[in-house]
Amino acid sequence: MEELRNQIEEFIRDRDWEQYHAPKNLALALSVEVAEIVEIFQWKNTGQELTADEIESLRQEIGDVLVYLLELAEKYQIDIIQAAKDKMVLNEKKYPAELVKGKAWKYTKYQ
Repeated sequence: MEELRNQIEEFIRDRDWEQYHAPKNLALALSVEVAEIVEIFQWKNTGQELTADEIESLRQEIGDVLVYLLELAEKYQIDIIQAAKDKMVLNEKKYPAELVKGKAWKYTKYQ
């Protein structure tokens, strides 16, 4: 992860793009990249397979999402791995398996 962060930082620095990478801009760019993932699935039926080209597009968009997410986390010194682990602990409390198994409701429905 550190190697990737360094590669991203060097890429941005070499192009003098720091000036464009304010947190707001990174959040907006992240939402655009997520929308590009959604677009791949937009007119697919549930269970419909992706073509090889679509899988490659998905791979690239996931890469874009990770890059922007890492940049945004870096701006606020957030360890994304630890943030995800902490979130899973909260999710365990919000969605106890014995209550939610097989259901896809929002956690407020279980309280």
